[in-house]
Amino acid sequence: MKNYTSSVPVETTIARIEKILAQFGAMGVAKSYKNGEVDSLQFSIAEPISGKTITIHLPAKAKAVEKILKEDVRRPQAETFRRIEAQAARTAWKIIQDWIEIQLSLIEMGQAETLQVFLPYVWDGNKTFFEAVKGTGYKLLEAQTGAKWIVGSGPRKIEEGK
Repeated sequence: MKNYTSSVPVETTIARIEKILAQFGAMGVAKSYKNGEVDSLQFSIAEPISGKTITIHLPAKAKAVEKILKEDVRRPQAETFRRIEAQAARTAWKIIQDWIEIQLSLIEMGQAETLQVFLPYVWDGNKTFFEAVKGTGYKLLEAQTGAKWIVGSGPRKIEEGK
């Protein structure tokens, strides 16, 4: 797992992410908290082709990272689990930072468009685009394209007539 030994405090990583997003043209960055800890960032940006402002919601799923880190513990102790919880948050946020930097590099180099990389995370105030698609059993993919899609290890289009 990338960044599983990061010692950078979560607050520092989040500040770096905010700076990167501001340099990229974000019009605002907001934080959402759960149990007193930042669990996601939202930012608004003008989508360059349409000119429309879109909001992106990026969660850092520290509990998912924590679960993976705990699997490697042979003799669990309370203090070990407390350290893993803190490490999971640092790791989750560092992965988000790396992902954002890579996505913005793709955009900057003309290898991808803003909406292309952030589309799953477009936020309507209640859910992301991905959550909306998933909530329909992925039928939104079929409804929009008329194509049948197989969703498993990743959506793939079914060849017509097969």
